[in-house]
Amino acid sequence: MKSFADLNEQEILALAISNEDEDNRIYRSFAGALRDSYPDTAEMYDKMAEEEIGHRDMLLDLHRQKFGDFLPLLRRQDVKGFVARRPIWLNRPLGLDAARKFAEEMEYETARFYRRAAEAAHDDAVRDLLRRLAAAEDKHGTLARELGQKITPQARAAEDQAARRVFVLQYVQPGLAGLMDGSVSTLAPLFAAAFATHNTWSTFLVGLAAAIGAGISMAFAEAMSDDGSLTGRGAPVVRGAVCGTMTALGGLGHALPYLIPHFYVATALAFAVVAVELVVISWIRTRYMDTPFLQAAFQVVVGGVLVFAVGIIIGSS
Repeated sequence: MKSFADLNEQEILALAISNEDEDNRIYRSFAGALRDSYPDTAEMYDKMAEEEIGHRDMLLDLHRQKFGDFLPLLRRQDVKGFVARRPIWLNRPLGLDAARKFAEEMEYETARFYRRAAEAAHDDAVRDLLRRLAAAEDKHGTLARELGQKITPQARAAEDQAARRVFVLQYVQPGLAGLMDGSVSTLAPLFAAAFATHNTWSTFLVGLAAAIGAGISMAFAEAMSDDGSLTGRGAPVVRGAVCGTMTALGGLGHALPYLIPHFYVATALAFAVVAVELVVISWIRTRYMDTPFLQAAFQVVVGGVLVFAVGIIIGSS
């Protein structure tokens, strides 16, 4: 790996050309990944990619004038300290906010690198070239801001709504499914153990085992339900982790009160925790699933009461 200070003028041009070409491909990748859900933003990245190609062609012309047609193979990863790009463009689905932020950082970091390198350069020609490259990257950043401002408020609102749907699919739905399962399905074994033994520590262990077991089960079930390629529900590992974590938390919520050694105090607190869990579930369904709160609360409470009653009846028999 070479140091930037050791590059000659031809190598700096070759590196700049490689950098411009790779940035063009990144913007093309953004446009392709976002086109179906965010067409206006995709068009913005298409225009930015065209600008990168224009600057690459200008650099190629300059290289041919000074050094001929042979272009040394020099990539950003071959130069110590050069700008590194995190490959977020490989992610599917690609997040809208992540792409916007990445583009802004990409232009800023490249311009800053060229400017600082110019300050440290000793050769006048190299210094002048680096400053011109920094100015070109500044223009790219200005273009990015201008193109972003040209997206109409209606189009941006539509894209933000699409981003909200993606968030619901990838995080809210698996998290809600896990929270409902953990909060409701673990009621029966927990309260069956509680009323069968009247032993708070044994009840806590049953609740802990039920919560962790349900979390593991739901994590695998969610992760294996689909790979997200057709439904747009995101990476299965992420969905599984979200679902499993929320399942475990839902089950642990009403198990933790049984760390209190007094049975009736612990049971009363567990009842209160269950009520809070059901309200939270109802609120999430209202907030993200457009379900009326009273309807959501009724559905959740009916299910919770049935499971709760089963646990008490079995534990008391």
